[in-house]
Amino acid sequence: MYDLISSAECVLFDFDGPVCRLFSGHPSAGIAQRMRDLVAEHGQERLLGEEARSTGDPQVVLRTVAAARPGGELAALLERALTEEEMRAAAVARPTPYADPLVQTLAATGRRLAVTTNNSARAAELYLTGRRLAPYFSGHIHGRRPDTRLLKPHPDCLHRALESTGTRPERALMIGDSPVDLLAAGAAGVRFLGYARNGGKAEQLREAGASHVVTSLQDVLTAVRTPTFG
Repeated sequence: MYDLISSAECVLFDFDGPVCRLFSGHPSAGIAQRMRDLVAEHGQERLLGEEARSTGDPQVVLRTVAAARPGGELAALLERALTEEEMRAAAVARPTPYADPLVQTLAATGRRLAVTTNNSARAAELYLTGRRLAPYFSGHIHGRRPDTRLLKPHPDCLHRALESTGTRPERALMIGDSPVDLLAAGAAGVRFLGYARNGGKAEQLREAGASHVVTSLQDVLTAVRTPTFG
């Protein structure tokens, strides 16, 4: 793992997971249900397939409707509603253990930092501002666009981060917690370090093909703080 991060000039963080537990105080299952209710209010329940009807992941609801009605008003309404919900969640989200000092230490060693997330960039910025971490990511928070086809595993947000930081893909590292992060990193030509908060998520990442997985960011922080790092 040391070799993986020591040569990285830029570290791209997924937001929900590696930086914080976004929905720790504002659960995602309730958000997904409110989005389904919004779909029903517009008489479009038929757009929801089996997964979208039962999921606790609001992004599944958004993706499903957007795929059925690309560029439609309902998808745009759902995206705006999800952004507002994510901002409420960001205001009460809990930090991932060791994430704050890892961000600060990476910046102190001269690494460029960016956020690459399927969540709203506004929500990420709100959270980072509250934790006094926003200056480390200034101008480099790349979140969800209205076109849901560009959500990870599409590498769009990674491409934007590489461009905004002036980093070649082979000199960047992404820290993510899901298979879609892994796929997006691979598509962008960026190396990947998996973060898993439990054994089940670690196994999921490894089964998806992740070669490097940690269950605590303390391991990454320790590597960065070694005297020869950088």
